[in-house]
Amino acid sequence: MKLQGKRINVLGDSITFGHWASSDGTNFVSLLAKEHGAICRNYGVCGTRIARQRTPSWNPSFDEDFVTRALTMDPDADVVIVFGGTNDFGHGDAPLGVMSDRRQDTFYGALHVLYRTLLERYPAAAILVLTPLHRTNEADPRGDGNKAEDVGTLHTYVDIIREVAEYYSLPLLDLYASSGLQPCVEIIREHYMPDGLHPNDAGHRVLANKIAAFLQQM
Repeated sequence: MKLQGKRINVLGDSITFGHWASSDGTNFVSLLAKEHGAICRNYGVCGTRIARQRTPSWNPSFDEDFVTRALTMDPDADVVIVFGGTNDFGHGDAPLGVMSDRRQDTFYGALHVLYRTLLERYPAAAILVLTPLHRTNEADPRGDGNKAEDVGTLHTYVDIIREVAEYYSLPLLDLYASSGLQPCVEIIREHYMPDGLHPNDAGHRVLANKIAAFLQQM
């Protein structure tokens, strides 16, 4: 796929928004636009999750789940990129659910609803799923530590994203497996993800390059 002139909607959280990037122009969405001539629309909202929450968050914007926001994006996209799940792991209260779920308040169910919504809203578009990046507390089954009981490690959430994307035959760029960004390695954290979660400018450069290369092969 040639990216020149392609209209790309990117649905995501704070990483997509560009938290920790030095400016609006240095996040991966802006880099895709500037360097490849794409028309990129950034639908990243900090703190948001894929699944609908059962208890309202202290910040109401965190509860603007991906399914709800998918319906508000520009309808003329040639490409839709979905990049989420790390906040569901970190501080979401939705249970994981099971593969047969089709309701938005479980992680499995929300992914089904989200992908089906995007397929129906953008039947002619390429829909690309990105897995979450590694993070420093990824092995804690209570995420950021505020969950009342063990739910799952980040790897658990990544596996579910892979499984549901495969069900819908959606292309998946597995950043968890192959981004090269593992902040548990001190030098990687220092250079690319200073807070152990959000990429800095150098990290966004890695993301932009990986995403562009993947799209160009589609």
